[in-house]
Amino acid sequence: MDTQHLDRFEQQLHCNIANYLHARSEIDRILPDTPDIEERWEKICTAYLPDGVREFQDYPTASLGWMMFIGMAVAHFWDEDWEMYSQFDDLYAIFVKGRGYDAMDEYICLDIMKLDDKSAAETSKLVGDTAELVLNALRHENFEPGTPAAFNAYVRCLHQLYYYGAAVRLYQLGYRMTPMS
Repeated sequence: MDTQHLDRFEQQLHCNIANYLHARSEIDRILPDTPDIEERWEKICTAYLPDGVREFQDYPTASLGWMMFIGMAVAHFWDEDWEMYSQFDDLYAIFVKGRGYDAMDEYICLDIMKLDDKSAAETSKLVGDTAELVLNALRHENFEPGTPAAFNAYVRCLHQLYYYGAAVRLYQLGYRMTPMS
């Protein structure tokens, strides 16, 4: 599997998620530029991979979706007090230690973003639906399990989910992306 194929796969995934979330009025058509949040991606991904890969076999939607929740949490921290939160070296440890890996979704929705039960359920459904869309795209590519190509495609899926988690949370927080005239 060459890098160009993976690049095309990720770009198509990026467009498909954008269209899906925009159709549901969860993001603006113009996507946010989030360098502070993006800067944290590599460390978060590296810390997440042992848990995510382990869980992917039996719980692929959760393994993918949890990264969207993480993107939401990082965006929430960015809005709340980035000067403080940017000092934390391992943000993933905060998310997983709260209630453990299996309940990271609840921890992020209820304890970090402080959503009420209805909003938390709606957010969880959105994340689950988006993760299913990504999983279907990943399966459609027929990457051979256990290969470097399959691993790299999985990481690229996680990256898109992280980005869109941040974009959705910023939108929920009232940030609107409008064209500059």
